Amino acid sequence: MSDTAYDITADAAPHAPRAPRVPYDWNPQRPSPMPHHRYRPYQDRVDVPALERSWPSARIERAPLWVPVDLRDGNQALAEPMDTGRKRRFFELLVSMGFKEIEVGYPSAGRADFDFVRDLAALSARGEIPEDVTIVVFTPAKPDLIDRTFAAIEGLPRTVVHLYVPTSPVWRDVVLGRSRAEVRAVAEAAAARMARLADARPHADIRFQFSPETFNLTEPDYVVELCDGLTELWDASPGRPVTHNLPATVEIATPNVYADQIGYLHRSLARRDSVILSVHPHNDRGTGVACAELAVLAGAQRVEGCLFGNGERTGNVDLVTLALNLHAQGVDPMVDFSDIDAVRETVEHCNRLPVHPRHPYAGDLVHTAFSGTHQDAISKGFAQHARRAAELGVPESQAPWGVPYLPIDPADIGRSYEAVIRVNSQSGKGGMAYLLRTTHGLDLPERMRPGFSRVVQDATDDSGREATPKELYELFETAYLVPGRDGGVRLDAWTTDRAPDGAHRFVCTLQVGDRAGDFEGAGNGPLSAFTEALAAAGITVDILDYSEHAVEAGGGAEAVAYAECRVDGVVCWGAGLDTSVLTASVQAVLSAVNRAGVGR
Repeated sequence: MSDTAYDITADAAPHAPRAPRVPYDWNPQRPSPMPHHRYRPYQDRVDVPALERSWPSARIERAPLWVPVDLRDGNQALAEPMDTGRKRRFFELLVSMGFKEIEVGYPSAGRADFDFVRDLAALSARGEIPEDVTIVVFTPAKPDLIDRTFAAIEGLPRTVVHLYVPTSPVWRDVVLGRSRAEVRAVAEAAAARMARLADARPHADIRFQFSPETFNLTEPDYVVELCDGLTELWDASPGRPVTHNLPATVEIATPNVYADQIGYLHRSLARRDSVILSVHPHNDRGTGVACAELAVLAGAQRVEGCLFGNGERTGNVDLVTLALNLHAQGVDPMVDFSDIDAVRETVEHCNRLPVHPRHPYAGDLVHTAFSGTHQDAISKGFAQHARRAAELGVPESQAPWGVPYLPIDPADIGRSYEAVIRVNSQSGKGGMAYLLRTTHGLDLPERMRPGFSRVVQDATDDSGREATPKELYELFETAYLVPGRDGGVRLDAWTTDRAPDGAHRFVCTLQVGDRAGDFEGAGNGPLSAFTEALAAAGITVDILDYSEHAVEAGGGAEAVAYAECRVDGVVCWGAGLDTSVLTASVQAVLSAVNRAGVGR
């Protein structure tokens, strides 16, 4: 060691030897008793070809074609399927929101779906369905059911007939008992029959859709073979494209695997400019939304799903979340969710299923903060947003959004700000102050807020529930306004005037406990004169802070005053509310006096 080097051990005091270190177990989990060995990972069930991925660096810059399947796939999953009235209401909702392709049923499965499609044909004939809305119907690959489906769509000017065939090995082996070649023959025979029936209706615009059911468990090369065969058989062209829909019928892997599968089809399909590549994710692993988004990055142009994710098992992918995710990224979702509560109310009525209060974007509580730190950040964010809008000279609804904890402006989807901040025992002073300001017009001074926060927390701790804005005001009134009007020290009568020399005089009758007397004080203002009158009664008061503002109330204006006072050495806040600013200020000082315990 050099002479200038510092030996960090030279001056160290002796210490006992350290105990041997035990390696830290960063993952202290232990094996579960569940028989996970019974299940095969996806790579043992389906081959996903290796490819050079482009989707990880892609961006979604425009909305795909959204296709709601609530009236078919979603309806099949209901314990009590929709009747005609509920179906009609749901259909009208979807049209009003701007969906351009709507799958409406499985008309060969039963009379209810058949009759509903016939009702739509009658509506269309009367011009009650917009010309740019296309009806989609669903059929299996059976001749009699295909014929029944075409009978249902008679008279509809624009239709997509959606053919599905189970294709995965487990379906071919366990359910159908057919080889790859035999399943392909079934699909092509059905497709040819559909083409003949469509050709017999030259005045109708009938296009075709094919779903290789359980696509995500089917050999990718076989899917390409099937889809290319039908693209050619249907003679698809850019002006009359075919839709190939690739369902994740039951989720089997992480979303990146589905994206790779979609990316492979996107690159491998023939006549790609004549194919609309569609996806239909389910949510068995809870990743339906992620699968859909990554699939679009990988080349999908169309997404089938349900509003709020209804569907078999854990549901179809949720179109509400998908569309509003785009909205939150500055991309037009191309469907209207500007009144999300009306949408939710209709869907809940038709499905007879509730939407969870924590459902993304649409749940009752998703824009609500109970936590004090969240409330403080949101309150400051709203204030900054208002300032930014004023600086830009635009309405707040048009200003760039950047409020903490709120990925979108609740007003964009028809939500008011009343439910954004709500108060319980976890809430902080910022949230309580925000609610008093926005619901009752009371803007508490910053230093007054911690004391009121304790009042509210005591009440909510005792009750164990949320405090409504009305209850919040009642707590404020009891804690701060009532002591200014009634307490151990009471102002029975008072007057104030101003002498020629500018000094103010305050003359009053005070009740202090069980003693009453007349007192007088003088000062450079009414409040300082009042404190002198209090001093004459034996009560020492120093006003440390004071503020006031107007409050709109019941069609008239009131004034509220806040006073922080040192009362016989005790610091307390008080508040007063009256049509007179002076009366409110006197009440605020007297409130602080009584809250300090004088006269008890």
